[in-house]
Amino acid sequence: MSGDDDTKKVRAGRRSVEVKRVGKVLFPGGGGAKEYTKGDLVEYYRSVAAFMLPHLRGRPLMLERYPDGLDGPRFMQKNTPDHYPDWITRFEVPKEDGTVCHTVCDDTAGLVFLTDQACLTLHRWLSRTNDINRPDRMVFDLDPADDSFVQVREAAELLGELLDELRLPSAPMTTGSRGLHIVVPLNGHHDFDEVRDFAKDVAGVLEAAHPDRFTTAARKKDRGDRLYLDVQRNAYAQTAVVPYTVRARPGASVATPLTWAELDDPELDARRWSIADAVEQARTDPWSGLLDRGRALGPARRRLDALRG
Repeated sequence: MSGDDDTKKVRAGRRSVEVKRVGKVLFPGGGGAKEYTKGDLVEYYRSVAAFMLPHLRGRPLMLERYPDGLDGPRFMQKNTPDHYPDWITRFEVPKEDGTVCHTVCDDTAGLVFLTDQACLTLHRWLSRTNDINRPDRMVFDLDPADDSFVQVREAAELLGELLDELRLPSAPMTTGSRGLHIVVPLNGHHDFDEVRDFAKDVAGVLEAAHPDRFTTAARKKDRGDRLYLDVQRNAYAQTAVVPYTVRARPGASVATPLTWAELDDPELDARRWSIADAVEQARTDPWSGLLDRGRALGPARRRLDALRG
């Protein structure tokens, strides 16, 4: 896979997908970071597809593309271009002045094709196309004030304990950037407003208990050195990074699911895994059984209201 002008047919499930310029460098090396080409990224996504696709199927996507690699311009793509092949799934979402025709990735061939389009990172809706207004995931984004993972770890442990008290299953995921996402599977019976309001109230309990450490302030200037408990991804039409997606950072770090026990690893940080080793982590099935345990928020809401007094 050398040579910027190389084209290769890549077998992906039942399809062969043409990948152009497989030797093109998307992640430049240097500064301790390893260099990765488009061909490297294709091979990673093929290898991780079996673990990644359950988190992708049936979900509208926003695509983060770097046509000239990490050092070039970035653009965020919602609408599916007309030139995408017919076998790429599309889903139209209404908006005030028309519709947005989102791409949906349902198979390995779709992953390979999007990589050929220099899509480095996939961002997904928290609902599915069969019930677009009702999410089946709730996400808490733990965003530290700086690059200190100690702050993130402390917030995750306290949030996990609170969710346990509310009897909601949850699991952590490194973002591949700076923080963690705490993901809660839902039964899909609540609309976005209900889910976001619930998440906001959960975050408010932590903020009230630890006002010097955590904040729900949306404006950076109001946060100081406190960790931001971000629940805005739970709003309609917002997105969150897909488990096992690559992040647009030197070294090609990966958003990687992990178990709660792995938070105790002193070597853990938000960029612990990259395309060099994320597949090995995926094979351990860190979220085993979690996605089959989607809960209703009614009982948890009553417990939360009791805690809040």
